[in-house]
Amino acid sequence: MKNNMMKISMKIIGAALSIAALFIFVVIGLSSNAYAAKSWGISNEVKAKFTGTVVDIACQLTGDCPDNCGAGSKQLGLQTNDQGLILVAKNLTLYTGAAEELYGFCGQEIEVDGLFTENRNVRFFQVQNMRTVGGKWAKATRFHNAWAEKNGTKPRKAKRWYRKDARIKTIIERDGYLGLGLDKDAEYFGN
Repeated sequence: MKNNMMKISMKIIGAALSIAALFIFVVIGLSSNAYAAKSWGISNEVKAKFTGTVVDIACQLTGDCPDNCGAGSKQLGLQTNDQGLILVAKNLTLYTGAAEELYGFCGQEIEVDGLFTENRNVRFFQVQNMRTVGGKWAKATRFHNAWAEKNGTKPRKAKRWYRKDARIKTIIERDGYLGLGLDKDAEYFGN
């Protein structure tokens, strides 16, 4: 009888611990302070999650405000209530900024998750995940799809877009890989 009581007690304790662990997991998972952002190992990086209104940086500073935040051609940022104007300078795609990620939300409040970094008193944000407030999170990789569509290829082939982009090829043909001219490339690379 004593062994049966012990077994029942252990089952009750095990069930209670399982319920407590599930409760803690749900509370932490739903917490607004839980970050999905991954570290990039950049000096002075700080994970952050916050909300702000998508704005055209030049518009905010000069009053020159094209429609729809310049449709992806302008540097965009987030205007927040507590941190002011934040420059969103990067997304998850190699060698791209965040304009393609943000311009579809021009004038709207969104929530972002990513990394702040600072160099020589210049602070900027690298967005990794974003959503309309209360919406579903999405990775900040819209650039792939947009580039692929503009260039007649599939998004999975856009991962190394910078090797195929006509604009980049034109600049390299004109200025060389180093950006110092073709003669400096020949000197450096020994061509």
